[in-house]
Amino acid sequence: MKAELTRRRLLEAETHELNLKDQVVSINRVTKVVKGGKNLSFAALVVVGDPDKHVVGFAKGKAKEVPSAIRKAIEKAKKNLVKVNTLEHTIPHQVLGRFGAGQVLLKPAREGKGTIAGGAVRAVMEAAGIQNVLTKSIGTKNPHNVVKATFAALLQLRDKHEMAALRGLDLSA
Repeated sequence: MKAELTRRRLLEAETHELNLKDQVVSINRVTKVVKGGKNLSFAALVVVGDPDKHVVGFAKGKAKEVPSAIRKAIEKAKKNLVKVNTLEHTIPHQVLGRFGAGQVLLKPAREGKGTIAGGAVRAVMEAAGIQNVLTKSIGTKNPHNVVKATFAALLQLRDKHEMAALRGLDLSA
């Protein structure tokens, strides 16, 4: 997966022309017990994407205040954008992404069906610009693992030209 991720990662120059929209998936209050008491901080999980270009990324930011955590997460997510293979406004084929105890099943849907997804998966699909898709989150409800499993699934998507090249076929005929 790591080689796949670096292959699809966008260059810094390409990100300046994108119309990025961000969406906060979860905000978590974290306390650390120290000698003098408890240190309170916040962790934010954010998904950033350009629906028109089918580019999406995610990151986690931690800070003492919520707005700072969100801002840090957005900046990190902009550095980890990947391009998603799509067909019109759906995905080319069914795929199952796994991360930790979380699994996310993505199925293509016909035009007009809409995004049938919950919570974290919906945020990723909307940020990626995938409008017609059926999803099922299996296993954990942890938003971090669900988002990572969704990205694992999206990185498995192949278009017909990529598959033809892998199989040694020529599509021009």
